[in-house]
Amino acid sequence: MKNRKTLASGIATGLWSFAFLSALLFCVSPVRAVAQAAPAPGTTFVHTALGGFILGYDIDQTGTEGLLSEAVALSDGKANVAVETFDQKTGKIVKIIAQQNDSKNDFVTLGISGSSVGLVEFEHVTNLLVDNRLYGILNPLNSNKVTGRWTPPLKKDEIIQAVAESQGSPNTAVMAFENGGNFDTFLFSTNVAANTFGPRITVSDPLFDFNDSPVMAYDSVTNEAVLGTSNGCPNCHPEIGVVDLASGAFREFAGLGFGFINGIAVDSEDGIVCTSTEIDFSVEFYNLATGEGIIVRIPGATNQAQSGQDVEYDPIHKLFLVGQEFSSSAPTGSSIQIFDTKGNFVEAVNGLSLPASPALLALHPSLRAGYVIVTPSLNELQSFTY
Repeated sequence: MKNRKTLASGIATGLWSFAFLSALLFCVSPVRAVAQAAPAPGTTFVHTALGGFILGYDIDQTGTEGLLSEAVALSDGKANVAVETFDQKTGKIVKIIAQQNDSKNDFVTLGISGSSVGLVEFEHVTNLLVDNRLYGILNPLNSNKVTGRWTPPLKKDEIIQAVAESQGSPNTAVMAFENGGNFDTFLFSTNVAANTFGPRITVSDPLFDFNDSPVMAYDSVTNEAVLGTSNGCPNCHPEIGVVDLASGAFREFAGLGFGFINGIAVDSEDGIVCTSTEIDFSVEFYNLATGEGIIVRIPGATNQAQSGQDVEYDPIHKLFLVGQEFSSSAPTGSSIQIFDTKGNFVEAVNGLSLPASPALLALHPSLRAGYVIVTPSLNELQSFTY
């Protein structure tokens, strides 16, 4: 790969056997001291304007606002639904961008892309099922209005699984599948602001199909989608796939750890991918050029309930943040466990309340801050610093 630094020393030169991995899990927990203010759960909360549960959220990494969608379930089976922006500093709703009452339809926030471009999906329902999907953009987000359409090359029964977190890059990657068909995963690149798209690429290995819950990140230096997947087998290693979003070239290598990959993020500058695995409550760090990597047990974790979830990357401070529903660094609650790109544990943010499913750690790297969703109501976001 061009324009890469080599992966720092400490990355192993091969993959390990099951026996060696099992031993490693209970002896590796590197820690280093960090001279900075202690990380903390924030005291700023974002409450949805209508009081509904949140259907997607993100924050602008170079701005002052965030974006979320919500739905309030009604007794007649319909819902009041809305899209709204909020102020990152105060947590207050800035504006309700769109709202429908007593509706079968809903809105889903897909994220913020490029330079402050919000992306929202509108799902139209006539009877019981979604029969049309439309996509609006807020460019820039702080215009607080829908400024245009995003028109991806999707058929009615094709559903977006993920839009990669890649703020700062004009392009990103989209992962989708055909609902009701063979569930093949396909990908394409897009410049959301310009409404342009790269070729559609179907992943050839069926292990990356929708039914095996693949996760995806975007390498902005090489224009590649990096995938992680597993069939969930407790004694099986996951698989890492790399897709060139221009040529369609696909390569893969065996991963470390066991069970499903819950989260994935890429350090594009250095060519490092970090994943979290379910069964062995560990995180893994790979050199994307060689496939070589190391595995690190989450400090203090002793069981699967303390496995890592969503993984996000802070490119300014070169840190990987890993969500954890049941904390291994505090007696109660959830945490965010933070590692550097060499796999060294840096610090933990405790006192959060994350859901069972991986929930986005929405970062503002220059502020060393972010927002996460709060259980059990799922109708508010909580700030944090690190």
